[in-house]
Formats: sequence, structure tokens, C-alpha cells
Amino acid sequence: MLFFRGAIKMALPYKKRLGDLLVDLGVISEEQLHEALQIQKKTGSKLGKILIDKGFITPEELIEVLEFQLGIPHVNLEKYFVDPEAVKTIPESLAKRLKAIPIKKEDGKLLVAMSDPLDLFAIDDIKMTTGFEVQPVIASEEDIDKVINKFYGLKESIEKAVEEVLPDFYEEDFNLQTNEFETSAEAPVAQLVNDLIEQAIKETASDIHIEPQEDGLRVRYRVDGHLYEKTKLPKRLHTTLIARIKIMASMDIAEKRLPQDGKIKFITDKKDIDLRISTLPTVYGEKAVIRILDRRSILLDINELGFSEDNVKALRSIIKAPHGMILVTGPTGSGKTTTLYSILNEINSVEKNIITLEDPVEYSLRGINQVQINPRAGLTFASGLRSILRQDPNVIMVGEIRDTETVKIAVRAALTGHLVLSTLHTNDAASAVTRLIEMGVEPFLVASSVIGVIAQRLVRKICENCKQQYILEDKEASMFFGESNSKIKLYKGKGCRFCNNTGYKGRTAVGEVMRITPAHSELINKKASSDQLKKFSIKQGMNTLKEEGLKLVKNGITTLEEFMRVIYFLE
Repeated sequence: MLFFRGAIKMALPYKKRLGDLLVDLGVISEEQLHEALQIQKKTGSKLGKILIDKGFITPEELIEVLEFQLGIPHVNLEKYFVDPEAVKTIPESLAKRLKAIPIKKEDGKLLVAMSDPLDLFAIDDIKMTTGFEVQPVIASEEDIDKVINKFYGLKESIEKAVEEVLPDFYEEDFNLQTNEFETSAEAPVAQLVNDLIEQAIKETASDIHIEPQEDGLRVRYRVDGHLYEKTKLPKRLHTTLIARIKIMASMDIAEKRLPQDGKIKFITDKKDIDLRISTLPTVYGEKAVIRILDRRSILLDINELGFSEDNVKALRSIIKAPHGMILVTGPTGSGKTTTLYSILNEINSVEKNIITLEDPVEYSLRGINQVQINPRAGLTFASGLRSILRQDPNVIMVGEIRDTETVKIAVRAALTGHLVLSTLHTNDAASAVTRLIEMGVEPFLVASSVIGVIAQRLVRKICENCKQQYILEDKEASMFFGESNSKIKLYKGKGCRFCNNTGYKGRTAVGEVMRITPAHSELINKKASSDQLKKFSIKQGMNTLKEEGLKLVKNGITTLEEFMRVIYFLE
């Protein structure tokens, strides 16, 4: 156990500060230390973090100095069992300020993970707060922040917000004529909203759901496509919380009977995050959904989407075409927009005039003309597409084909020398062709215009931190892989703190790419069914969604359960 490792100096006899120690060991220079200390005076940040941010030292070098020169053990908090009772010994505010977290309590001693274990003032603060003898170990600031977020979460923000709102505060008492919410950005309720958003961003959530219920206010995050309950708030916070969100999004706080939409430019860690706000009246009050659009998280490289090598090659050969229609299909939330953006990023150049028509414009792409539709003003997909054709485009991206008028204009554009990209909601690639015909496009026009279809899904990836191997039973091995009497090694996630005990962390795309050849065109002209087109494409070398999904399962990227949930039902 870490408590009894002889390398730990019980009384911390070393008195040198971190900066002096690093200078004495020749890791940094006096000038670099002086520069870092000047920054520290202005910002109040930890010296170690400043040195790392400036590039004077790496996190690994800092850990090495503290671990091997002074005998302070390093703890990997992702794999260490953190005792919840130990964490509770200090408040969240102190943990965040000191960048320290207690991880074990035993015999009147407290094992504390610190980003700077030489900070004697921090050690004294913890000792005075807890009454325990403190034994420091070193951990990265990033890992400490993760533990703080997990164990404290929104507890303090909620408590302060509840204290601010009186128990007898009701919706009808809310004075809409006051500027209370506009002028109280630092008020507890405002801070709670900020913390809810920041926490969601840290957890890579795509949406925040704030839902009034009969007995309270439920907050859920959507992470990797799945909703989970983050916290439950007292019902009396509902009115003030929704009002604060509306103020931030420049929405009408007086209107509670109709749905509203708004947007917020949110700044965290010096990065701009776009938030789309939607409110909806329910029987228990207004529900708010916050969509998080983090430009840092979007993948713009086709190689990073998760498609197999064969599919990437097929995709690249299709997008090289000077004209024609390329469709990306799949259900809502399957990553179609990301794939379209990746294609646009791949073909973007000074020589091409690329124009998009979107609802809404989710991410800004450099060098591309993006247009957001506005039905109230008369700018629909159909009318916008007509206008775009007068703008001398080379490439047109239509966010979604929703009606007959739009699809007919898009097909005509593809036939007159433009490369048109769009999305459809179909189960597989072959069904997209028959869907266009069902929407009123003549088969010969579909055969002449469509040059390729990409069908895709998103599957959750196994958490690398808790990944473990198991043997598939013969019956299942035969059912899914056509192999019996053989031991197939597959993988799944056990569940850990890093993945919120789900066994999954992150998502990857799985897809099938159908290139439309002259032989395909003949079948389309003959009004072939989607099944006939699919069977022919497989003969031509197309890998189906099912085949691509099973490859991911065998390669230990996703689980068999996730494959069955997302893809298996297709066949």
C-alpha cells in the first residue's frame, strides 16, 4: 500500500519550492522560472501548470522529478480506487483551488493526490480542514480535475442556487419587468447554468435536457448517443433556471406557452462553444434542450471517421467526380453531417465555389459559403437551391432532401455540371435510390444523376481503460461469424470511472459505400428493387453495414451487443 512505502518522507523534510528545485536540477533556467513566476502573480495559476503550458517542461518530466528525485509516488487516478469518504473530507472549492484531492483515508492519515506536492501551504490548508496528517502523492492536474468533477459535480452550485430561491417562490411571483437576471451573471442560479454547461462539455455531451417533472427538475446529458441522468434539482429552481437560459439566448422570457429557439456563444477554457437552445411547453412547465456544438470535436479528415480502408478508397473515388449526386443516408444522429463536412473539407480548394444550404449551420468551414435556411423569411431548401444555382457554384451541399420540389431541383443541378451532396433517411445505401423514385424522380434521371451513396451508423467504442477479453460461445460464433467449434476472442468494457461505468468511450462510424456503375444504372432504369440493387452491389465488391460492423467487433473496437443494437436488425 502507498501509505507504507519507504520512499515517502513522513514529515516532508524538503523545504525547497518546486521552481527552485527544477532550476537546481537543470530542468529549467532561472529566466524561465522568473517568467513563470510573473505569470503566476497575474493569473494565480499553479506554477507547474504554467511551466507546462509555456513548454518549459513536460508533465512527464515534472512527475519524474518529483517521483524519483524526492521519492513522492505517482498515482494514476484513472486506475486507482478513489475512496468517496476520503473525498468528502474537503469541500469542492478547496479541491479546485489547491488542485488536490484526497483519495484514501486510513489510521488518521489522508493520502492526497496533488499536482504540486511541494506546496506546503496547500498541505497545511488540507490538514487544518480535515484534522488528518497529510501524505501527498503526485497526479496530473487533468486527472485531478476529472476526479473532482466526478465526485463533487454540481453539488455546491445546486446548494447555493437553492439558498437563493426562497421556498415560497412561485412562477406567478416572477417579475418580468425587472432586470434581475440580466444583471446577476454572477448569481448562484447563473453560476449553476454555467456549471451545467461546462460539466457537459467536459463529459463530451452533445445535448443537455432540463426537464420539469411532477416532483422535481431532471437534468440529463446525452453522451455517445445515450441519455443518462446527471442530477435532480428542486422544482422551485425551474422558473429561474429556464429564465436565465432564455436571457443568455436572447429569447422572450415572458412567452411560456409557445416553443422558442435561440443560441448562445459560450466561452470556456478560452474556447468558443456554440449552443443551440430549444424550449418546449410541457404539462409541468417549460423543458429546455441545449445542443452543444464544439468545433474542436468535429472530425474533418475522412481517414478519421472510422470507415474501413476499402470504404475510404471507394469514397475518395466518388468525390473526385466533377458532377453528379452523392447521398449520405442513415437515421438521425448517425453522423451524416460530419461525413458531409469531411467530404467538403477534402475537396475544398481556391478553384472551387462551394455553397451549402443548412438547417441550421452547425459548424463554420473556412473557405466555404454557408447559408442557413429561414422558412419564415421564405428561404427554404427549394428556394435557396434555386438561388444558389445562380451563384456559379461548383459544389452544392443541401443539408437534407425533405420534399419532391427540393429533390427535383437537386437532381437537375447534378445533371447540369454540379457536384451535389445531400442526406436522406434510409436504412441502407440501396434504399436511397428507390426512395428518390418514390419521391417522384423518374428512374432514368436517378440513374443519370446519382454517382454514389454512403449509408452509415455510429457505434460506441469499447473503453480502453477497462477493456477485457472473453470467449464467444460456439452457438453465437456460428450465428454471427459462421464459425463453430472454435474459440473466438472478443472484447467488452467492464465499466470504470473513466467511462462513467458504461464500458464505452467515444464513437466511430461504420458504413457501406455503393458506387453507381453503368450496370447499376441499367438496373435502376428497369426499376429494380432495393434488394436487387443491394445484391448486385455486393457482387461488385461492396461490404455491407453488417460485414463492416462485425469487423469492428472482431478487431475489439466495439462489442457484439452494440453491433446487435445498431446494425444487426438490418438483415
